[in-house]
Amino acid sequence: MPAILNYLLHLLLSAVLLMAFFVVYTRLTPFKEVVLIRQGNRAAALSLGGALLGFSATIASCLVHTADYREFLAWSAGALVVQLLAYAITTSLLRMSKDQIEADNSAFGGLLGAISLSIGLINAACIS
Repeated sequence: MPAILNYLLHLLLSAVLLMAFFVVYTRLTPFKEVVLIRQGNRAAALSLGGALLGFSATIASCLVHTADYREFLAWSAGALVVQLLAYAITTSLLRMSKDQIEADNSAFGGLLGAISLSIGLINAACIS
């Protein structure tokens, strides 16, 4: 496949995977991130932003370390599951997540975002 088509295919697949992660993640969380962010809730923005950055790190690692788009999709799907499981485990341990995010506790939102980013970076490194 010509290089430009390969680039466009991987770029499109990456965007679709990121959108899929966004949809699944925002449905998994017990609060409405998009609504809260529209209302100016910084905690929700920090939490969601960290999750998106963490998953993007795994996508980037998959792009670098896979040979073709099928392998890329397989590793990315696995990374998506790991990222969502990490969030589920974190929020089950930190049961006050919903209340803290809805109350716009930026420190708590930053913590959730940092945990998601950390998991994403470790996940990305494991793909290499």
